[in-house]
Amino acid sequence: MNTSDEFLRRLDAVEARLAALASHEPQPGALTDADPGTGERWDRGQVWAHLAEFIPYWIGQTRPILGGHASGEAVPFGRTKSDPERIGAIERDRHEAVSTLWASTREDIALLRTFLSGLLPDQWLDVGRHPTRGPMPFSDIAEEFLVGHLEQHADQLEGLSQS
Repeated sequence: MNTSDEFLRRLDAVEARLAALASHEPQPGALTDADPGTGERWDRGQVWAHLAEFIPYWIGQTRPILGGHASGEAVPFGRTKSDPERIGAIERDRHEAVSTLWASTREDIALLRTFLSGLLPDQWLDVGRHPTRGPMPFSDIAEEFLVGHLEQHADQLEGLSQS
């Protein structure tokens, strides 16, 4: 199985998990486990608000990386967890209905599926330079900031639904 096929299989699986989780209501006041890097804990609305904002952001950030292998230079991309726009979007949308946030996320997952399906095999090796993580091939970026990131937040929501 090639890289694209594996990520698309995982994307289908996490989409199904998120669809099921959109209707689960955690106990009032339930928070995620602490983020290992920041200690931050989120409620359900914050997780869904983040899900609804990060896919378009990361697709936009990674497009310039693709094709960069010809120059041999790592293309700068990304943000950190302290980015004011990231924090602002989560705070702004955390009280939106989960059904609204899930609809947006589902549309973004469809865009991500199309984006990943269109990648050529050598583009998975194109390198971007993240401000804190340094050089990363696109396959690592897809893991850390796209498909793997969706899986991490699905895990958080599953943890909240068991609260």
